Amino acid sequence: MTLRPLGRALARNFGWKLGSVLLAVVLWLAIVGEPEVVTTHSVPILYRNLPADLLMGQDAIDSVRVELRGPAGRLSTAALADLAVELDLANTKNPGERTFTLSEGDLRIPDGVAFVRAIPSQLRMHFSRRKSKNVPVEVRFAALPPEGYNIVRQEVSPDTIQVAGPEHRIDATTTAQTDAIDLRAATTSASYRVNTFVSDPEVWIETPQAVTVKLIIEQRPKK
Repeated sequence: MTLRPLGRALARNFGWKLGSVLLAVVLWLAIVGEPEVVTTHSVPILYRNLPADLLMGQDAIDSVRVELRGPAGRLSTAALADLAVELDLANTKNPGERTFTLSEGDLRIPDGVAFVRAIPSQLRMHFSRRKSKNVPVEVRFAALPPEGYNIVRQEVSPDTIQVAGPEHRIDATTTAQTDAIDLRAATTSASYRVNTFVSDPEVWIETPQAVTVKLIIEQRPKK
C-alpha cells in the first residue's frame, strides 16, 4: 500500500477512530487511577454434579467469605453481585467424609480482581446414601370420644407412606404419625382427612402426605 492510499484509509472515519482511542485511554486511566483495596465479600456456594444416590449432610454450608484485592470500582457490591463459589461434586462417588479446599478456580472472578483466600478455606462434608422405604401410619388422637362411646374399628387409607432420606436416618424411622384427631364430641362414625408427619428433620415424605382415617364409633351397651 502506498502512502497516499494509506493516508486515505486512516482519514476515513477519523473522528470515530480518534474517539475510540480517547475513550480507551480515559478508561485505562480511570482503572489505573483507582486505589487498590482489599475487601471480604460473602458469596453463596453452588454445589454441582452431586450423584443422584447421595445426599449432603447437615454440615454443608450455603455461603463463605472470600477476600479479594483489586481496584475499588471492581469490588463494589454491584460488581460482585453474581460472584459465587461453584463446587464440583462429580468425583464424590460414595458415602463418607470428604474435604474440599477452595481456590480461585472455584470462582468466576471479574477481570482485574485477584483472589486472596476463602474463609473458611476448606469445607469438610459428610455424604450419605439416599434411601427410601414404606412405613406404617400411626393414628394420633387429641381427645377420645365422650363417655359411653368407643372406637371399635379404625381404617387408614393408605395405611403406609413412602419416606426418604439419609440411609441411617431411614433405618431408624419406623412410623409416620397423623395430626391429632379431636373426638371429644364424636358420637357417630366418620372419616377424617389428616396430614402425616415424620419427626426426623432429615427425612421427608415422598408420597402425598394426607391420609383418610375412617373411625367406627359405637355407643357402649347400657348395663
